[in-house]
Amino acid sequence: MIELQRNTKETQISVRLDRDGTGISNIDTGVGFFDHMLESFSKHSQIDLDVVCKGDTHIDDHHSVEDVGIVIGQALSKAMYPIEMVERFGSAVIVMDEASVRCDMDLSNRPFLLFDVPLEGKVGTFDVELAEEFFRAVVFNAGITAHIVMERGKNKHHIIEAAFKSMAVALRRALTRNEKSAVPSTKGVL
Repeated sequence: MIELQRNTKETQISVRLDRDGTGISNIDTGVGFFDHMLESFSKHSQIDLDVVCKGDTHIDDHHSVEDVGIVIGQALSKAMYPIEMVERFGSAVIVMDEASVRCDMDLSNRPFLLFDVPLEGKVGTFDVELAEEFFRAVVFNAGITAHIVMERGKNKHHIIEAAFKSMAVALRRALTRNEKSAVPSTKGVL
């Protein structure tokens, strides 16, 4: 179990993360749609996740979403590295009605995000551009290479939820135990 806090003038965040959980979550960020996405992420990654964020949502949701991504990424990093006896690579395509989003992932300890999900506007009060900010914060703080690509879709809710779920399933698969590979790298270290 990893527990982290981050306190700034814009947000106060606490995160508890159990990489070997069952997908139980308790999420309260003050951003309803984002809470729903984090619950889906927890459920489908099978990572237990508790998140509390008090943010300056009277301005907008940007700081809360990005900063939660930072802390979740930092917690994932502490939970994963040094990488040992896991598959390391994971991939998932998630379909939600008309939407299909793919995530390919490498637990490389070399952060990179390719985010090809062309969306504009809002889902309720949630600015859809914040999804990319969250994913970038997670992968850069966790040391993950991730490519998240929308294959098709029209409904913004379905597309964003499929992105969160595809990352969750890809992460779960990358973290699958592989007892035959002490360090899954020809370099001997990640």
